[in-house]
Amino acid sequence: MGKGEKSAPSCFGYPISIFFIVVNEFCERFSYYGMRAVLVLYFKYFLQWDNNLATVVYHTFVAVCYLTPILGAIVADSWLGKFKTIIYLSIVYAIGQVVMSVSAIHDLTDGNRDGTPDNLTLHVALSMIGLILIAFGTGGIKPCVAAFGGDQFEESQDKQRSRFFSIFYLSINAGSLLSTIITPILRGQECGIHSQQKCYPLAFGVPAALMAVALIVFVVGSGMYKKVSPQGNIMVQVFKCISFAISNRFRNRSKSIPKREHWMDWAKEKYDDLLIAQIKMVVKVLFLYIPLPMFWALFDQQGSRWTLQATTMDGNFGAMQIQPDQMQTINAILILVLVPIVDVVVYPLIKKCKLNFTPLKRMTVGMFFAAMAFVAAALVQVSIDKTLPTFPTSTQIQVKVINLGTQNLTVNFRETQPPNFSTVVDPLQAGDYRALQLSSEMDVNYGNGTYPLSFANLSGGKRYTFIISNQNGLSSNLAEDITSKPEQGSNAIRFINNLQERINITVDVTSLGEISPFSFSNYTMQNLGVKKIKVITETGKSCTVDSMKFGFGSSYTIIINECTESMTLKYIEDIQPNTIHMALQIPQYFLITIGEVVFSVTGLEFSYSQAPSNMKSVLQAGWLLTVAVGNIIVLIVAGAAGLGEQWAEYVLFAALLVAVCIIFAVMAYFYTYVDPAEIEAQFDSDGNKKKEKEKEALGYEIGDGPQSQTKM
Repeated sequence: MGKGEKSAPSCFGYPISIFFIVVNEFCERFSYYGMRAVLVLYFKYFLQWDNNLATVVYHTFVAVCYLTPILGAIVADSWLGKFKTIIYLSIVYAIGQVVMSVSAIHDLTDGNRDGTPDNLTLHVALSMIGLILIAFGTGGIKPCVAAFGGDQFEESQDKQRSRFFSIFYLSINAGSLLSTIITPILRGQECGIHSQQKCYPLAFGVPAALMAVALIVFVVGSGMYKKVSPQGNIMVQVFKCISFAISNRFRNRSKSIPKREHWMDWAKEKYDDLLIAQIKMVVKVLFLYIPLPMFWALFDQQGSRWTLQATTMDGNFGAMQIQPDQMQTINAILILVLVPIVDVVVYPLIKKCKLNFTPLKRMTVGMFFAAMAFVAAALVQVSIDKTLPTFPTSTQIQVKVINLGTQNLTVNFRETQPPNFSTVVDPLQAGDYRALQLSSEMDVNYGNGTYPLSFANLSGGKRYTFIISNQNGLSSNLAEDITSKPEQGSNAIRFINNLQERINITVDVTSLGEISPFSFSNYTMQNLGVKKIKVITETGKSCTVDSMKFGFGSSYTIIINECTESMTLKYIEDIQPNTIHMALQIPQYFLITIGEVVFSVTGLEFSYSQAPSNMKSVLQAGWLLTVAVGNIIVLIVAGAAGLGEQWAEYVLFAALLVAVCIIFAVMAYFYTYVDPAEIEAQFDSDGNKKKEKEKEALGYEIGDGPQSQTKM
């Protein structure tokens, strides 16, 4: 602290200013992870994108979030300083979150008030603007906040600074954990002005509010901060030095010019020996980073492919109904549990067994665990696929017959190409769906009569149900069925009026309107559980009955045969509910979290231990870059593989990571660990090697004081 400089206000030896920084980080991480938790489902269900497009845009967004920290670090260190960079980019960030929240308001363009936006292009445009602003905001402040917190401490406060970083990273995990629990619950609510829909505006709005709180809290502490002026960005110096070395080597590529020991030595004409030696250490680690993006390519699919996988599963955990996007909380919970177990139990146990479990070996094991997580995900997907319905192609239809008559009927299907086939349907029963070509024919046999049914006006790629009765002469009616599995935990149900008079049906508080005799109602989407079904007939009879317990993702046609005190319902299952439980995803989350603990935590520790004191930010930027490249790999593989089956894509990713894991193990075997402090001690304050200028050409080791120095 300089002469006459006032000390910062403190409490128990800690600057009070760090309280504002920790609260700011908690709110910012809540905002980011909360928005990201529901993002892929917003793409799929609100913007109506398919799984592949939703996955591509999700990973593009994440990639940009991890590319922009480099820009943020350069702006902070070379121009604005950390404080102003955090302020300005937090404003950009908050605006982006608000725009995302506005983009999710379905009433914004829902002119006909049917619950569906009439102008999706506007919502897509607002979403993309919001995501771009968020990516620049969160990425830009990412490298600044932790470093700004470290700036608040005096040089003598090493212990307090170390404890601050522990609290800081705890606030990150706390914000991530709470947001991935809360925002899916908010999304699951229903809201709207004219019609009630899933509440994405609230799910995005709460993170927007938390980002505004983060900005306000940070600004409130402004007068207490120690603000270090920009000192110039070391990354810029590193890039310039490397560029000069490459260009100088290219200019001196003649065979008559003597070669140099290391390609970075070609920068000696312009840069001092210390900087070159430090860059050599950094480049050595960055070379090891080359295989690492493949790990992140798998890890970040928790928020995309794995969340989409959960939408086809059963989330009923008894007292709790888990939303698909809430399964991501398993990772955050397991992190808090596994990190201390691995540090306190596993590593010491391995050490006692006298096994040389080096950081690079740990990272290799972490990559292998992540690959095994995707093998587990593939096995779960195979089980899910067995339960999913097969829908017709564009040149087919699927037809089902429900017999509302008093005797058996026989349905004959005549294909354009044999074999033909027939099926018998008992009274008040339904046949199975039959896939037919549009040119096929069908007729019904009742007793001695045969009655043809026409496909003339039917459209390809659709499912249809014929209801047939012989009670007042043979009659039939036709309805189009849903051709997609209900998602987001919903169940599609409709009713058939098999009474002789008109009826009104209410399901809980949803009225389906009037249904004529021998007719279908429209579908209504119902959530998990038992529903109260009330029927009022044209003659004033009223009857109420509890429905069956609906699960996740089913479709039923329900026949109303009577309206008496003992009214019963006849259920025809059109699409079976999700039967594979979300709990089966826990093993894959467990495996990938072990991989994260062993890989990510160790990787950061290794990078810091091998980095020169003034270039740790360079390696931090390199580490974040591997995350960005990993998300780009997902875009390439998911877009180019064209495997069709999701389980096959999971196996492909697992195989790619195993191959990369082997390559990384070979690279790690040849890596030599260094002590950056020992190497830096070989240089004087001007960046030149101590007492070695006249001996450098001899290439032997020299001693300088108590430390032994080895020529690089």
